[in-house]
Amino acid sequence: QVRLVESGGGLVQAGGSLRLSCAASGIICRINDMGWYRQAPGKQRDLVAAITRGGSTNYADSVKGRFTISKDDAKNTVYLQMNSLKPEDTAVYYCKVTRHVGSTTYDYWGQGTQVTVSS
Repeated sequence: QVRLVESGGGLVQAGGSLRLSCAASGIICRINDMGWYRQAPGKQRDLVAAITRGGSTNYADSVKGRFTISKDDAKNTVYLQMNSLKPEDTAVYYCKVTRHVGSTTYDYWGQGTQVTVSS
């Protein structure tokens, strides 16, 4: 099993910044992708940003140029730097880690951290 502990959420005014962290522990070998998703009330959970084992990144169009995903392999931690935050960024943010073991894919989710952006 992989345990994910998220931190860094909170309340911020529009235009402000927050940095989310997600630390992985447990069976952390063969981790391929790490990413952040978010879910606003009444909406589905959507990808915000992802980073592969090799460091390639992918962003939702709505956050490009404002958010940056990065990782520290030595600490098994993935980060999401969020700048120029907007009220529409308000959501619960979830960390997700994907492991590939042979032909099987395992997805692990964090407990979520609330991000609230006030106008």
